[in-house]
Amino acid sequence: MNFWVIIKVRIIYTGGILMRGDLHCHTTLSDGSAGIGEVIANAKLVGVDFLAITDHDSTSSFNRARVIGERYGVHIIEGVELSAFDQKRGRRVHILCYRPLKPDRLLGICTRNTENRKRAGAEMAKRVLHKFPISPERITKYSSSSCIYRQHIMHALMDAGYTTSIYGELYDKLFRGEESCNVTMEYPDVYEVLATVHSAGGVAVMAHPPLYDSFELLDELIEQKLLDGIEVWHPKNREGDSERLLKTALEHDLIPTGGTDFHGMYNSVPVHIGEYYTPQKYLDRLFELQKEIQ
Repeated sequence: MNFWVIIKVRIIYTGGILMRGDLHCHTTLSDGSAGIGEVIANAKLVGVDFLAITDHDSTSSFNRARVIGERYGVHIIEGVELSAFDQKRGRRVHILCYRPLKPDRLLGICTRNTENRKRAGAEMAKRVLHKFPISPERITKYSSSSCIYRQHIMHALMDAGYTTSIYGELYDKLFRGEESCNVTMEYPDVYEVLATVHSAGGVAVMAHPPLYDSFELLDELIEQKLLDGIEVWHPKNREGDSERLLKTALEHDLIPTGGTDFHGMYNSVPVHIGEYYTPQKYLDRLFELQKEIQ
């Protein structure tokens, strides 16, 4: 049996739910290795019905994704993953915004984060180029936006023969070691980000709470009724995380979502589109939720 057919059968029939959506995917517009068209084509191949392209701090995919989605018969849910900061605990946090009715209201935060990321990426690349004789063009060719991510730098180093993988010993040495080339970014406060999402009429979902140990913040935001959903199913969840998050979401009438956090070859763990997903009954709730715009 063809490899893709095997995957498709497993995805469609697991759990007996026919319609499902991968609500967390990245493209070359941020730190993914595949373009919009390739991501949507792959979603079609594996039987994903709904797809959200959620590039970091970018709404640039919206129009093109919708057109390509119609061509392939994949329903596109507009989305963006916004970078934020939990000031109280000193940690990063990501907020997924879905179906914003006024996406232009997100542009301020998106632009601010993009400019900060652009400066940080350029400085990281400069530091790495001091260590390895490669041209800047080898790095920038992998980005469809103005931002350079660590993955783009590592991909260029692979091309030049300095490493055979994105992640591993060299990545850790360059971006986590004592002589790190990493540059710290500033992010907007999570409360500002959530207020912006709601002002845009978007659905606010906390992304992968276990990844940045955001459980205390999650409880805080739930108590203040600032979230519409929680990303429950994610490839980096540890044992018991999904069950805990699903219980929390259902107890507080929040929408449980799921997605692969797909980055193509830039994923740090093997995962294919649709492997983690949002079941149909929760997709229905996402579409039923109507946000009021002030």
